[in-house]
Amino acid sequence: QVQLVESGGGSVQAGASLRLSCVASGRSFSTYGMGWLHQAPGKEREFVAAISRSGGNTDYADSVRGRFTISRDNAKNTVWLQMNSLKPEDTAVYYCAARPFLPNSVIPGRSSSEFVYWGQGTQVTVSS
Repeated sequence: QVQLVESGGGSVQAGASLRLSCVASGRSFSTYGMGWLHQAPGKEREFVAAISRSGGNTDYADSVRGRFTISRDNAKNTVWLQMNSLKPEDTAVYYCAARPFLPNSVIPGRSSSEFVYWGQGTQVTVSS
């Protein structure tokens, strides 16, 4: 089992950048594929980005590709989401999530049901 704690959210203006962090406690962080998903008020939780266990493979939602970057450091039990050129439509609660039992190079899928462990979320608010 793994516990996930996100940080780095905040309120910014459009065009700004934020870097979200997710620190995992427990053992074997490197055995989890990781993802970031977000949920805006009144909407379903949506996929943002995911990364394989090794960090060598990534996937992004079309809405964030080219603006956001997911990365991880298994030695630090941490996954990050670098968010640049933020837009008001990026406003949401951002969740870090973990998917166990994947091969090393496989990226978790985009569905929320792919992920077993979740953090508590961190709010990102982008004003125009």
